[in-house]
Amino acid sequence: MRVDEGYIDVPGGRVWYRSAGEGGTPLLCLHGGPGFTHNYLDPLEALADRRRVIFYDQLGCGKSDIPDDLRLWTVDRFVEEVAVVRAALGLDRLHLFGSSWGGMLAMQYVLDRRPDLVSLTLCGSPASMTRWVKDCEELLQEEPGEVRQVIRQHEADGFTACPEYQSAILGFYRKHVCRLSPWPAGLERSYAEAGYTVYNAMNGPSEFTVTGTLKTWDIMDRLGEITVQTLLVGGRHDECRPSHLEEMHRRIGNSQLAIIEDASHLCFAEQPEQFNALINTFLDRTEAGS
Repeated sequence: MRVDEGYIDVPGGRVWYRSAGEGGTPLLCLHGGPGFTHNYLDPLEALADRRRVIFYDQLGCGKSDIPDDLRLWTVDRFVEEVAVVRAALGLDRLHLFGSSWGGMLAMQYVLDRRPDLVSLTLCGSPASMTRWVKDCEELLQEEPGEVRQVIRQHEADGFTACPEYQSAILGFYRKHVCRLSPWPAGLERSYAEAGYTVYNAMNGPSEFTVTGTLKTWDIMDRLGEITVQTLLVGGRHDECRPSHLEEMHRRIGNSQLAIIEDASHLCFAEQPEQFNALINTFLDRTEAGS
């Protein structure tokens, strides 16, 4: 399989990319976080047997530059980054995939830039952070009271790097982020190489406590403006709950929805055969239709 790697100049620094495969209509993959690196998306490289699949670490994490300038961590700058990466790689005809924050970024890119796309895939990606927080809070209520107390007290004190806090949130993550045991090496690498400055500035200490600049981000009422063929996919136990994706599906006219059983936020790693078959069918259909 052909593999290319390199760097692209974007506003604020350079980002590292990896391209696997060749031919077909390329698939550009946007990772989550913000600041979580591409590594946890490694299972998607299996799609490169039929088309070129491209990953990159967004600015501020992984192998990309990590500038010390908090002014860079805005949705608008990341939207421009997507546009610059696409142009630099010559991706005129394109499928766009976003996981979690990556899907939020993809939707904002579509709404702001009105790009020509063959398809859009949103995996566990919310359209409203206020609803996301509400849903995660409801899921957190399923945890034991003493666990919730540890989480809330550490967040109030600003001690979220404490091992006790990290231990307390692990149960939530194992239910709603990745249900595999052990966790995939790519997921572990994403945690190890994450850009926590970006994450804290835009999100906050955790999935269920959003205090950063994304706190009020909400495009639910604009989803009707998305006209590209769209696939919404998530796990039954995803922290981006199926009910959230169902509402998004109702609002995006040219969309379809798939909920993968026995899976959560990383449904592509937990049920790879089912996920890849679903994605390939969708991508092939949209290519034929266009």
